[in-house]
Amino acid sequence: MTDSSLVTYHEQDGIAHIRLNRPVKHNAINDQLLLDLEKLFDPLPGSVRVVVLSGNGDNFCAGLDLAEHQARDPYGVVQHSRMWHRVFGKIQNCGLPVVAALKGAVIGGGLELAASTHVRVAESNTYFRLPEGRHGIFVGGGGSVRIARLIGSARMADMMLTGRTLSAEEGERLALAHYIVPAGEAETKALELARTIAQNTQLSNWAMVTALGRLEYMSGDDGLYTESLVAGMTQTSPEVQARIGEFLNRKKSS
Repeated sequence: MTDSSLVTYHEQDGIAHIRLNRPVKHNAINDQLLLDLEKLFDPLPGSVRVVVLSGNGDNFCAGLDLAEHQARDPYGVVQHSRMWHRVFGKIQNCGLPVVAALKGAVIGGGLELAASTHVRVAESNTYFRLPEGRHGIFVGGGGSVRIARLIGSARMADMMLTGRTLSAEEGERLALAHYIVPAGEAETKALELARTIAQNTQLSNWAMVTALGRLEYMSGDDGLYTESLVAGMTQTSPEVQARIGEFLNRKKSS
């Protein structure tokens, strides 16, 4: 178990559980929390197969901590935004599946953080919101790319313009969440999924979380070519050959 004031880390059986740890602030993001997250993902220990990301307290993350907001010139805002991009990019591109356990507020930067993960479990009390328009600002943590790719730019514009709140069920329909569970059960479900995912080969997990997002935005012909290369990498490892052999032997004996 490794604790900082803003993030906790626990690893067991190849699963790293990282929790945002500002419950009094609804796990709102400040610069130090971002840097603490970055340290954990840069890099993760080699023993880790899957990551679970959650928040202590009643909320996953209420977004940017406006109480610590600093007035910046345009260049300063750009640099600050790029820091968010860097940290969330390390989560998305860490080469390991990251499963988010969502509950309560998933707002603004918290939704941008959630969108950088690969599988999202939402409790029934989860709600999603992009309040940037109400504050007179624009997203800066990668939401215009990651969230828009999940729900479409038109739906994202509606969320930002109106400040509307989406329920867990609405979020699931729009792919902001993959699973809905009763209140209090997101971490349990996320850990269950993580244990299942950890049983895959490490190479196939890496391929799925690094290749699929890139393939989606390639031309069709380039995507099919790259798919073949990735398939060639994953299907020829000794571990895969052994697994296929075991599967075929089970079928023969059944």
